[in-house]
Amino acid sequence: MAQLTETVSNNTLTLSAAINNKGVAAGELRPWGSFTVLEEGRGYKIKRIEVKPGHRLSLQMHHHRSEHWIVVSGTAKVVCGESEVLLSNNQSTYVPQCTVHRLENPGVIPLILIEVQNGEYLGEDDIIRYQDDYARSDK
Repeated sequence: MAQLTETVSNNTLTLSAAINNKGVAAGELRPWGSFTVLEEGRGYKIKRIEVKPGHRLSLQMHHHRSEHWIVVSGTAKVVCGESEVLLSNNQSTYVPQCTVHRLENPGVIPLILIEVQNGEYLGEDDIIRYQDDYARSDK
């Protein structure tokens, strides 16, 4: 039987559900959509990210990690440094550590992608926000 825990604070809703004997999938709702941590280990974390149509994440940067994004469905508009690209199914991009970036869904269906993070520290507090549509600020 699944367990569900909800915590609401700072535009974040945390959901945890027991899925099998091997571990727990932890998901978080955000104003732009949601993400679920699929697996993590020393130096890496794998997430499933869903971005609602017409929404985007913060223009942001991470000091301690790089990210690989693989589009599963939908269209991703990606700003990475000075470049801007559109990605669709089965296309991917790399966001180097310390690079300003943003992910957006310009389409009419949910954008679903897999994110693989690599780095020495992978905490959610390693985000420097430069611009945010939802008035979230750094702590």
